[in-house]
Amino acid sequence: MKKILIANRGEIALRVMRTAKSMGIATVAVYSEVDREAPFVAFADEAYCIGPAPSSQSYLDQDKIIGVAKETNSDGIHPGYGFLSENAGFAEKVAAAGIRFIGPSSHSITIMGSKLAAKDAVKQYDIPMVPGTDEAIDDIQAAKEMAASIGYPILIKASAGGGGKGMRVVEDPSDFEEQMARAVSEAESSFGDGAVFIEKFITSPRHIEIQVLADSHGNTVHLFERECSIQRRHQKVVEEAPSAVLTPELRAEMGQAAIRVAKSCDYEGAGTVEFLLDGDMNFYFLEMNTRLQVEHPVTEMITGVDLVKEQIEVARGKSLSFTQEDLSIQGHAIELRVYAEDPLNKFLPSIGTLHTYRKPTGVGVRVDDGFREGMEIPIHYDPMIAKLAVYGKDRAEAMDRLIQAIDNYHIEGIQTTLPFGKFVMQHPAFRSGDIDTHFVKKYFTEEGRQALLQSEKELWAKAALYIYLEDSRKLRY
Repeated sequence: MKKILIANRGEIALRVMRTAKSMGIATVAVYSEVDREAPFVAFADEAYCIGPAPSSQSYLDQDKIIGVAKETNSDGIHPGYGFLSENAGFAEKVAAAGIRFIGPSSHSITIMGSKLAAKDAVKQYDIPMVPGTDEAIDDIQAAKEMAASIGYPILIKASAGGGGKGMRVVEDPSDFEEQMARAVSEAESSFGDGAVFIEKFITSPRHIEIQVLADSHGNTVHLFERECSIQRRHQKVVEEAPSAVLTPELRAEMGQAAIRVAKSCDYEGAGTVEFLLDGDMNFYFLEMNTRLQVEHPVTEMITGVDLVKEQIEVARGKSLSFTQEDLSIQGHAIELRVYAEDPLNKFLPSIGTLHTYRKPTGVGVRVDDGFREGMEIPIHYDPMIAKLAVYGKDRAEAMDRLIQAIDNYHIEGIQTTLPFGKFVMQHPAFRSGDIDTHFVKKYFTEEGRQALLQSEKELWAKAALYIYLEDSRKLRY
């Protein structure tokens, strides 16, 4: 494999290109008109515009992307995450074109792309699952009876869902019909598939995911866990590795369960198996993401494994260069997703121009981004600006290092999740490790937001005083 096309944009496109170049592999970028001046376009060896800003006319246009790959004699296509990364049809088209899809087979993507199909595949492998229906259900009366037998609260979920869409929590039986209708409607509009199923709602879960790697020679390993419980709108904001609560025994048990999930669909490449962990330390299979995860840097930092390199090597047909026994956890890593969102206004998007954009540096600090000062945040795509990840010898050092990195990350022109990240790092519940997926609802209340606002005002006052004193000193001399 001498040349690969990266079918993505922004920070993940840059991330893949850097590893490819370090391996002596040429890179091809595809970009929309609005991304013409983006850093990933300049970094690539070749770059081709494939359409206007809307992703449906550019980053989701399978035929255009494969056409560019053919024209440039690319040996492989790396999909990154999002867009076409979990599209089984795209993986199949790429393979049919004689190009290597740097990811799992369309067979694996298809199985794990449907939550119901995934549950059916893994149930033969002794994987703990949340009590619920094993198939889509559309009969209201039968659904109500099933919900009653499971016991409220229950969760109605879209089979083809993701990102919190097509998902409704029902605590009272009288709300069931209305919430089911909403879940079906949202599933149809978001995924073109209105199939839903019902699960017991785990009231205070932690979100724990296990990174896996598998080759085409039957070797599968896990690279330990990531804790992803700090979320808003069912989407992650802060991730860390390892979890603060897993014992070595539970970690090994969950790791082996993740390996069995991968084997259930003949998986190859990098993937992530997601679990819910309840207050009694029981874990339940949630889903498998058949791609590289946004939060993969924290796993790389504690294991020393370049996951993108491993993806490419597996796609080349090579065996994994290490065994499970070769892997160990070293230190602690935490990642904050820096979104162009206003945490003081319900995390609504804050689109604008990066008038000031200066990244933090220093020991143990890693910034994966795709912007530079003066660029605009496009309204057409996910509002993530960067992933700010830090490494420490232990969790306490990592938390303190992230606070320092946040303070040294200067962004003006838009609102970001940087202040929220600091709020999380300083909160007693997070520092103690006593967290679950309801952290935002529990602690980022009006009182919490006001405390954050006051902290921001104090920070700006200190900055203004510093500028005033510096200007005064210059005038004196």
